[in-house]
Amino acid sequence: MFEANIQGFDEQLELQLGQPDKRPQVHQATSTTFSDNMSLPVHRWFRFSAGFSATWAESVIAESGCQKIVRVLDPFAGSGTTLLAAENVGVESYGLEAHPFLCRIARAKLARRTDPGAYRDCVRRLLSHASHLTPSIAEYPILIHKCYDGESLARLDVLRRASAHVSDGSPASELAWLTLVGILRKVSRANTAQWQYVLPTKSKKRPEEPFSAFQHLAEIVYHDMCISNRVVGPSPHFDQNDARICGSVPDGCVNLVITSPPYPNNFDYADATRLEMSFFQEVSNWADLQNTVRHHLIRSCSQHVPENSLQLDEILSRPELEPIRSEIAEVCHELARVRLDHGGRKTYHLMVACYFLDLAQVWGALRRVCASPSRLCFVIGDSAPYGVYVPVAEWLAKLALASGFTTHRFERTRARNVKWKNRKHRVPLCEGRLWIEG
Repeated sequence: MFEANIQGFDEQLELQLGQPDKRPQVHQATSTTFSDNMSLPVHRWFRFSAGFSATWAESVIAESGCQKIVRVLDPFAGSGTTLLAAENVGVESYGLEAHPFLCRIARAKLARRTDPGAYRDCVRRLLSHASHLTPSIAEYPILIHKCYDGESLARLDVLRRASAHVSDGSPASELAWLTLVGILRKVSRANTAQWQYVLPTKSKKRPEEPFSAFQHLAEIVYHDMCISNRVVGPSPHFDQNDARICGSVPDGCVNLVITSPPYPNNFDYADATRLEMSFFQEVSNWADLQNTVRHHLIRSCSQHVPENSLQLDEILSRPELEPIRSEIAEVCHELARVRLDHGGRKTYHLMVACYFLDLAQVWGALRRVCASPSRLCFVIGDSAPYGVYVPVAEWLAKLALASGFTTHRFERTRARNVKWKNRKHRVPLCEGRLWIEG
């Protein structure tokens, strides 16, 4: 059994309320990345790498709202960056997220304006209950035993079970759950790669102690909830849904889209939350992610398209790809050839074809839900699997115009893949914003 310092937790809550928050400036080179958000209230509760600057999103929404009434949509809402930004500016918004674990995280963050006292009391009950539990760690998946030593896992186990004990579907209990989610990387002895994959073979020198980390993050959450009560914008309409359909968004109801779809660079969004989902025993191994998460998502990694699961020419013949058919067919057939020279023989040829088919369907759905005129911004990066260049922004623009939008421009924000040490290919890439109007 473990003793939680509940009195110390209460004292720190009062200290946290006296600490002002500093908002970062928007920097062009980092505005299309998540990095600036880690110093912002609410956004700092959970580090989700695949995102963009919340401060930049607020500025775009505020600027648009000066000219007309704005309704915002993010069809790839992730952990809720755009929706929180719209709330801060006082604008109505819609959000969709297909990843079920990320959807729960975003929903909890969007509960930030509920009663901070209820959250504080829920955390107190959780800590009190955890201090009376006996740990039981044998049933955790192998990955979890690789990422935590026995003592840390024992402490996390009682926190997890106490979180389940206080869980009643209320915003306070969901925020308490998110507080536990938010410390899992901090207390793990395993390191984390830049894009959130866990690295069990690379160890941290000093991982944090679970009870202390939980109480510290709870103090931050409480503080952020108190200042969030100053926000007066309408609550977002948020749903677990597929961006290729936008099923829960009414026709013609939005006129500003700010989003960042998955990049076709083989990043596995399911694997990015494998540590957290394994800890909560929602998956037991890597393969479980296929049915639990991957089949919901845009096909942006080779794990979505196993060899012989699809026929390349059948995909390329789909009418949605007609605007880019000759170009994408050349690239995909080249990828089909060069993969045979690589040990992994990854199915990038199928991935690229399916990715643009999926995004063509997204553009079609967006044309339905967007009023005329509307303004849309896709934060996007290009790709070069096996060194074969894929002009992502150019092809997405053509698909957007074919769906009924009228103009496009690409705003480059930063270079990628230019530090070539240990890189698999040396094709310079970039990241930026694709602006679509019409």
